[in-house]
Amino acid sequence: QVQLVESGGGLVQAGGSLRLSCAASGKINIINTMAWYRQAPGKQREFVATIVNNGSTNNQDSVKGRFTISRDNAKNTVYLQMNSLKPEDTGVYYCYADISSDFWTRRAYWGPGTQVTVSS
Repeated sequence: QVQLVESGGGLVQAGGSLRLSCAASGKINIINTMAWYRQAPGKQREFVATIVNNGSTNNQDSVKGRFTISRDNAKNTVYLQMNSLKPEDTGVYYCYADISSDFWTRRAYWGPGTQVTVSS
């Protein structure tokens, strides 16, 4: 089995920064795409940023220029550096990973989420 564990959430004032981490562990052969999603209170979960195993990235328009996604393949870890945070960035941030455990097994995994609260 594979587990994802996020860390780094918390309370920060508007304009501040946070760095989220998500470490994958367990039976892992290849980690394909890794991504961050978020869910604000009363809203649906939405895409934030993604990075594939060749390092290519894509961000949601509202976070471009403020958030940076990166990964350390040796540590099976993805990061989200969040700068110039705004109150509308508040929500639970979820880590996503598309993982191949062996030749026959490939599936998507989600972490339990970490809370990010930005005060105005």
